[in-house]
Amino acid sequence: MSTLNRAICVFAALTSLAADAALAQEFRGKIIRIVVGSAPGGGYDANARLVARHLGAHLAGNPTVIVSNMPGASGAQAANYLYLQAPKDGTVLGTFNKSLPTYQAVGQAGVRFKAEELSWLGCLSQTVDTVVMWHTARVRNIEEAKQKPVIMGALTRIGTMYAYPALLNALLDTKFKIVTGYESGTAVNLAMERGEVQGRGSNPWSSWKATSADWIRDKKIIPIVQIGLKKDDELPDVPLLNDLGQNEEQRRIFAFVSSEAIDRPFAAPPGVPAPVLTELRTAFDRMVADPAFMEDARRASLELDPLSGDKVTEVVSGIVSTPPDVIRRFKEITE
Repeated sequence: MSTLNRAICVFAALTSLAADAALAQEFRGKIIRIVVGSAPGGGYDANARLVARHLGAHLAGNPTVIVSNMPGASGAQAANYLYLQAPKDGTVLGTFNKSLPTYQAVGQAGVRFKAEELSWLGCLSQTVDTVVMWHTARVRNIEEAKQKPVIMGALTRIGTMYAYPALLNALLDTKFKIVTGYESGTAVNLAMERGEVQGRGSNPWSSWKATSADWIRDKKIIPIVQIGLKKDDELPDVPLLNDLGQNEEQRRIFAFVSSEAIDRPFAAPPGVPAPVLTELRTAFDRMVADPAFMEDARRASLELDPLSGDKVTEVVSGIVSTPPDVIRRFKEITE
């Protein structure tokens, strides 16, 4: 190696060390806060606390990571905060409803963020969403849901808890009556137990397993439709929404809502400096591959099927660029 090449290599190594030292200084002694767009006790909260236990160990400077909850508007409130107000130094992250890009695409009221501009770190799962019936409803499949009214609980008209049953009503002639006004998914679950409602229009299957495994074991909840890009291996007999489309319009709309295959996504605000974002993404990738993290997830019954930050960014960009005619029909149904 020539003297010049050796000098270049030494300079590059010193520059890298200096960058690492700067990042370590950036996070050392800091507290990183993960803002969860839902109330404590649900699946998003459980996954945020899992990440909080491990992410700091993979970041330069080994910062402390804590969780705070900011429920409201099916996650839009937390996303608005992350987009508009949170510091852009990597000390505030967010995790919220995977449907946020869809909210933006359809022009949902209250959306003040641009999902494609958020600094996506990755997601923990690509699990399917499920529409479930409470066992006392005596509705065991989508065909029976076309024959009798079923009361479904939801938070607001924003979000998949409302949108999925509304789409099924409009396109497949189910008879769901959707009742809004519940504070959280946990509140909807309690309403099912009390007999106020007979089903829940959206919840990832992985979340049911993490928070209500006894309900699955005892057959208290019955999934009748799954929404995603592929079936869950545990639900081979539950139809995939994409397979229920009977004409081109239905297939295009079902494909749109099924593209949200980025469950438990994590993001930083827009405008995070490139070196900090690279550090956060690299730490996220190292974390999800760490045996200690995977074992902790297993103990908490939280399934992992992660995607990297750049892949999540691709999915988000695809959703927000959905053709206007599909968006128009979706809005006609769900608004």
